[in-house]
Amino acid sequence: MRNLITRSISGLVYAIIFISAILFSAETYLGLLAVFTAICIFEFSKIIQFKSYVPYVILAFIVYCLITEKALFTYPFLLGISLFFLIKFLYQLITNKTISTENVNQKTLLNFTYLILPFFFLMSLPFINGEYHSNIIIAIILIIWTNDSFAYLVGKNFGKHKLFEKVSPKKTIEGFVGGLVFAIIAGLIISKSVTIFSTTNWIFIAIIVSVFGTLGDLVESKFKRQANIKDSGNIMPGHGGLLDRLDSLFFLAPFVYLYIHYII
Repeated sequence: MRNLITRSISGLVYAIIFISAILFSAETYLGLLAVFTAICIFEFSKIIQFKSYVPYVILAFIVYCLITEKALFTYPFLLGISLFFLIKFLYQLITNKTISTENVNQKTLLNFTYLILPFFFLMSLPFINGEYHSNIIIAIILIIWTNDSFAYLVGKNFGKHKLFEKVSPKKTIEGFVGGLVFAIIAGLIISKSVTIFSTTNWIFIAIIVSVFGTLGDLVESKFKRQANIKDSGNIMPGHGGLLDRLDSLFFLAPFVYLYIHYII
């Protein structure tokens, strides 16, 4: 009971801070997300046993480029790199291949492709024609929370078939399907108030969020399984590390960005 109260309080504080920053302005969204990403880099670097300031320097440079609107490369080029490596992580997850973290170059590349590039597209995601739409990112977060909550509830009560038992023994196929169904329902409800996209597009966004959010959680579990640890950190009492809370959001961001900015 005490752990539940602690978990609820820390989760509420996290939600209030994150949502407030998103709603207040694009600048507060960028600032808080940059801080969150730096913390996630710290936690991830501990997982892969990497001690270097290079990822933080790269992150700072990306933030500088976003603030000053300087573009080193075209968005399609960076998006292609991001999607290639995220799909590679999924391939290593599905085939049960070890994700190599043997040397400095590999560890630097992992920080860049697993966290920094997704941060870039997560930051860019709610900007449509140069205008910041906070309701887009809020909607995506609500879909994630809906998916996670109902995946847990359905899996706990009806789950019999394991999804990826080797990296996450508690996740079930039934839970995954339950989360997906309710994520789509959430997308339908959201489409009535966030009309920047059509109902059909919100359904597809919900599917992308549910599927790639779940896969992102599994990829992070794979990293932790390889490192033989349970949580990425302890910054959030009752929850673990910040990366444990943001792994889904980071992983799905480039895929949702692709859909919103290049397919719709």
